[in-house]
Amino acid sequence: MISETQKQKPRFRLHPVAILNSQRLRRSLMDTYDQKSFYKYIIGIILLLLSIGSLFYTDKLVEELEQREEREVQLYAEGMRYVFNSPFDENFNVVFQVIQDAVNFYQIPVIYVNENNIPNPNKNIEFPANAGPAEKERIIQDKLADMKLEHPPIPVDLGRGRTGNIYYSNSFLLTQLRYYPFLQLSVMLLIGYLAYLAFSSARKAEQNRVWVGLAKETAHQLGTPLSSLMAWVEYFRSDPTIDPSIAEEIEKDVIRLEMITTRFSNIGSVPTLKEEPVTEIVTNFISYLEKRVSSKVKFSVFNELADEQTALINKNLFEWVIENVCKNAVDAMGGIGEINVTLQAPPNTKEIWIDIADTGKGMSKANMNKIFNPGFSTKKRGWGLGLTLAKRIIENYHSGKLFVKSSEIGKGTTFRISLNANIIE
Repeated sequence: MISETQKQKPRFRLHPVAILNSQRLRRSLMDTYDQKSFYKYIIGIILLLLSIGSLFYTDKLVEELEQREEREVQLYAEGMRYVFNSPFDENFNVVFQVIQDAVNFYQIPVIYVNENNIPNPNKNIEFPANAGPAEKERIIQDKLADMKLEHPPIPVDLGRGRTGNIYYSNSFLLTQLRYYPFLQLSVMLLIGYLAYLAFSSARKAEQNRVWVGLAKETAHQLGTPLSSLMAWVEYFRSDPTIDPSIAEEIEKDVIRLEMITTRFSNIGSVPTLKEEPVTEIVTNFISYLEKRVSSKVKFSVFNELADEQTALINKNLFEWVIENVCKNAVDAMGGIGEINVTLQAPPNTKEIWIDIADTGKGMSKANMNKIFNPGFSTKKRGWGLGLTLAKRIIENYHSGKLFVKSSEIGKGTTFRISLNANIIE
């Protein structure tokens, strides 16, 4: 007969090579993730530098054009001074006409105000086609008020103690250039945002291909040894010299492996969601899991849901999420502590909240931001994929949320799973 000690399942230990390979994979995943994030920041910095350089260059062009327009208006003022103070000279009249043409070329709005404060004449002031004298006068006064705020007047010496003033505003081209940097910056930001979306989409697609390939390959590789193990179970049962309990224990582990294989094979495929009783699934799985972790970990389930409360879930994948979060909690507590699972439906919402709280070591804010990153783990062993897969299962397949609700160093961490609840009639 086999003693009770012999009947106990042997403790599974990872081979050193397997541990090394898992650590290498985790580092590879983290390096890939960090590298892609690094490229994202580089692209952002390049766009920022281009935007700043473009803004400075455009601002310089605006300043030069503004100075040129001011010189043209000053020349126009000087020409008017000669017209009012010099005898008629046909040659100068031609020169003055050239100066006026320069003002017109740059489309600089100009209004001359004489010594009696009467605005006349004007250049490049637009009037409606059917505008009468009164309306034109109103438009000139409005333009003049704006010009006084925009630029100081350029005085015109009329002689004999008389002085007029020329008021002007920026040309339409200069006004456009002033607003162009803001338009340019907006375009740059839009391009950066679209590039970020494209980069993120490509990264997620690449990660999804990695997860799907890894999961499918794992399920495929497990298929052959599982078939062999099932054959060995039948062989042990047929041999009367072998204790039947051995075959039963091996069969339990084989069934467990088959369930894991099914989980991996579902990754990448659209899982079938069924209307399942949430309380029953969570309670039964916690009861199952409690017997398979450290005896020094106490599980408690606090249910505030109605017995008939259901949600659309895939049972195998959902139990996998609960398992990953709970095992992460067990590791955080070093195999000693309490795990409290609370099920509730907040009022005035269509959600179900499942809070999984442990009494472990907690985590820093920096780790809270990285806990779901692929390959991230605070343990020496492990691939850092459990919580990543759990988050993908909840968010991608169940349209829910998985996040760290709270964490405090030395006191523990609470994870929250949020699901869409079916309304109870």
